[in-house]
Amino acid sequence: MEKTIKAFKIVSVLEALSFLLLLGIAMPLKYIWDMPEMVKHVGMAHGVLFMLYIAMAIYVSTLLKWSGKTLIIVILCSVLPFGPFYADKKYLP
Repeated sequence: MEKTIKAFKIVSVLEALSFLLLLGIAMPLKYIWDMPEMVKHVGMAHGVLFMLYIAMAIYVSTLLKWSGKTLIIVILCSVLPFGPFYADKKYLP
């Protein structure tokens, strides 16, 4: 169980960082300087990490016996730029 939670924390941080990189660097490069290449690569990585985050959140919720409300909050945190950091501090041991 500890390894699963540690893996979820790693995925959570990577997902948050990929989202910040996508919003803060890749999107401005695409729309301001007409350089869409980074969005393609960072976007793909973020998409994979996002799906992994959701799947792992559901699995961890069963391990930690989260309520449905807590699971929804943790999942909603994934769509906020710094949300996974908050979920990590608030809901993971």
